[in-house]
Amino acid sequence: MPPQPWRTGTVIRIENETANTRRFWIRVDELDAFDFEPGQFVTLDLPIHEKPNKRWRSYSIASWPDGTNVFELVIVLLDGGAGTTWLFQNVEVGSTLTLRGPQGVFTLPDPIDRDLFLICTGTGIAPFRSMSHHLINHQIPYQNIYLIFGCRKFEDSLYAAELKELARRVPSFHYITTYSREDLAQEDAQTKKGYVHQAYEDLCKQGMMPSPEDPNQQVVKPAYFYLCGWRNMIDEAKQRIVQLGYDKKSIHLELYG
Repeated sequence: MPPQPWRTGTVIRIENETANTRRFWIRVDELDAFDFEPGQFVTLDLPIHEKPNKRWRSYSIASWPDGTNVFELVIVLLDGGAGTTWLFQNVEVGSTLTLRGPQGVFTLPDPIDRDLFLICTGTGIAPFRSMSHHLINHQIPYQNIYLIFGCRKFEDSLYAAELKELARRVPSFHYITTYSREDLAQEDAQTKKGYVHQAYEDLCKQGMMPSPEDPNQQVVKPAYFYLCGWRNMIDEAKQRIVQLGYDKKSIHLELYG
């Protein structure tokens, strides 16, 4: 397959989502529709280095396919990060960016014949926001969706109000946020103290069922696991999910950093 062409995108809107995270809406004027699958990413060619491969930065698409030529990225300002520093200091409404995409195979299974665990940290929530809205908007058949988002502090929870409202409206969509550096007065179904691992482990253990071979033995309910975020979370999650009794083939990942 030939490489995708580089295109020009115009930044039409910017919003601060948190103190160090911004949302960028980009329009691809040469296309009537920017078609992509939820979970895919785009690569930006930024003027930060002489060598092309040191200028490229890839970001998951945070919006969902809507038939327009506009998509959204959510980007965190990394301490010492050349790419994000340039974006935060130089890009404003009306700026143009050189981009290529959509790219990537971190996409939804077909059919979705079992529970779907979407486990993330930081801006790793971007592809899962896209997937969740796409499934619900198009009434695509699925089992339960568990979006489990690991944050340090309350202010790190990207898209919190939107995803809580989605969970309120759609009983089969479950939005769970874990906080590692907050002292919670109490926990509930949506808010947990600690890390993501305890949340999905508890859900998997609660859903255990009798083995088809031996009714006296309990086995985990079939599920797909999608992991997106920083390496430490993903490495630990892979080990824990396998220890729960799942096959490695049920785990899909997108690594940040």
